[in-house]
Amino acid sequence: MIAQQLNLDVTANNLANVNTTGFKKNRAEFEDLMYQNMKIAGSANQEGDRLPVGMQVGMGVRPVAVHKIFSQGDFQNTGNQLDLVIEGDGFFRVDRNGEEAYTRSGAFKLDSDGRIVTDNGHPLQPEFIVPGETQNIVVTEDGRLTCVDKAGAEIAGTDIPVYTFVNPAGLKAEGRNLYVQTDGSGEAVESVPGQNNAGTLAQGFLEMSNVQIVEEMVNMIVGQRAYEANSKSITTADTMLQVANQLKR
Repeated sequence: MIAQQLNLDVTANNLANVNTTGFKKNRAEFEDLMYQNMKIAGSANQEGDRLPVGMQVGMGVRPVAVHKIFSQGDFQNTGNQLDLVIEGDGFFRVDRNGEEAYTRSGAFKLDSDGRIVTDNGHPLQPEFIVPGETQNIVVTEDGRLTCVDKAGAEIAGTDIPVYTFVNPAGLKAEGRNLYVQTDGSGEAVESVPGQNNAGTLAQGFLEMSNVQIVEEMVNMIVGQRAYEANSKSITTADTMLQVANQLKR
C-alpha cells in the first residue's frame, strides 16, 4: 500500500505540472522483495526425484526509483522573441547564485540591466546584456543571437550553446524548472545547437510539458485499484485470523 501511495503521488505531480513549461514527467519504478524459499527447484524429494519447480513466497514490493522521462513536449507558438525552444536533446545553462543549473524552459525575459534571465531572475549563460537601443532580437537555429536597431543594423550578438548529458535522467531536479548535475548524469557537454547530437533552437516557441493527461489518468485508476486490492488483502487476512481464533469456541 505504501508503494502504491508513492505511485499515486508521482502521478498526481505529473498531472499538477501538465501546463508547466519544459516539465518532464516522472515514472515510479518498483522491485519485488526477498522470497521465502520453502522448496528449491531441482532439489531431490524423498523418492530421489528432482523437483521441476520450487516453492517461493514473496515478501512484497518496494519503490526503487522515480525515473524522469525526457521525451520531447509539444511546442506552443508564442511569437515572443525571447521565447526559445530546443528541438531535440539539450539544456540551457543558467547561473543560480554562482551555481550552474540547467533548464529546458526557454521562457526568458530581460531584467533591469538588460540581461537575459529566467522567470526567477537567473541569467542565461554565457551572460549577455542586450543594448538599450535594440529594436529586435533574432535567434538562429544554430544559437546565434543578434540584436538589431531601428535601422536594421546589427549592434551586438552572442552565441547560445546547448548542454547535453550522457544520462539526463540522472540530473537532480531542484524545482523552478531547474536541474543540477550529479555523478549519475555525467559531465555537461557544451555544443553548438545542431552539432554533436544537440538539438537546434527555435525562436518564438515554448516547449510544454510532455505529460499525457489520458495516460496519467489511466495510471491513477490502476494505482487506485491496486491500493484497494492490497487493502482488501489485509482485511481478508484479518478475517481469517479472526476465524482461526474462534475455532476452540
